[in-house]
Amino acid sequence: MQKTTLWAGICVLSSLLAIPLQAAEVNLYSARKEALIKPLLDRFTQTTGIKVNLVTGKADALLKRLQSEGRNSPADVLLTTDAGRLYRAKQAGVLQTATSEILQQAIPAQYRDSEGFWYGLSLRARVIMYHKDKVKPEQLSTYEALGDATWKKAVCVRSSSNIYNQSLTASMIEANGKAETETWAKALVGNLARKPAGGDRDQIKAVAAGQCKVAIANTYYLGMMLGGDDAAQKAAAEKLAVFWPNQQGRGVHVNVSGAGVTAASKNKPEAIQLIEYLVSDAAQSWYADKNYEYPVKAGAQANAIVSAWGDFKADTLHMDKLGENNPAAVRLMDRAGWR
Repeated sequence: MQKTTLWAGICVLSSLLAIPLQAAEVNLYSARKEALIKPLLDRFTQTTGIKVNLVTGKADALLKRLQSEGRNSPADVLLTTDAGRLYRAKQAGVLQTATSEILQQAIPAQYRDSEGFWYGLSLRARVIMYHKDKVKPEQLSTYEALGDATWKKAVCVRSSSNIYNQSLTASMIEANGKAETETWAKALVGNLARKPAGGDRDQIKAVAAGQCKVAIANTYYLGMMLGGDDAAQKAAAEKLAVFWPNQQGRGVHVNVSGAGVTAASKNKPEAIQLIEYLVSDAAQSWYADKNYEYPVKAGAQANAIVSAWGDFKADTLHMDKLGENNPAAVRLMDRAGWR
């Protein structure tokens, strides 16, 4: 009887050992296109052995998907663009706190959520771009000055529905107050050369084509056009130069792309490990080079095209304020007629 029991136990143990252990994995919802993130994820897998299941989509659509899926969501990490969207994700309850000494040491405090719900991974600067043959840099100074009569019918900018413009306006509310910012927004609308249409690339093309003299746009779009394979876009981008506004004051408005662990995550340790990997020196340099953004981590190398534009003073405003001031920014932009 004892031999039979012992043999049965051995058989059960052998069958358990024969079952392969499930490989570690992490599920990522990314607003970054696959080509701009997948190679980095593959390197992460090679380094750690953790498989990354990638789902890409539009930033707002991914947030809605997380909300719809609720606790049943398979996602472990949300990677999205703009602090305004990260703030919305936090407020919507689809993120959870993630504590990491590595992330806290690598990422300056103003570029991560104060409670650990999300962490910035790269920086983007929203600047003034001007036509080299039609504008002299000494004519430019601040975002606020684009509302002056000097720039009547000379400015191109995308719609107020765009989160990048909302965050810029939110930063101005923090710096100048709601009333002054609304006055500026009305003046800016009066100086538009055309009705807002298209994305940042379209504003750059419009300046190159002579439809306007200056545009407000994120630098990485210009970098992509200059470094891409589209000859027409490169030719258009070469007609423009970057101007760093507000250098005598608060500095250039900057924003982040960032990531957070989802509230429904079933693989939180792996999720944190992935985000930590994305702020490693090698990952920061690769990410910045391919996306034409600035590394969020000090010491990491930016793309050569981006570096050639020189150094600038950046606004030190905490990213939380961009989300907190977003509702007020949207309302005043609407009242100003910014469509």
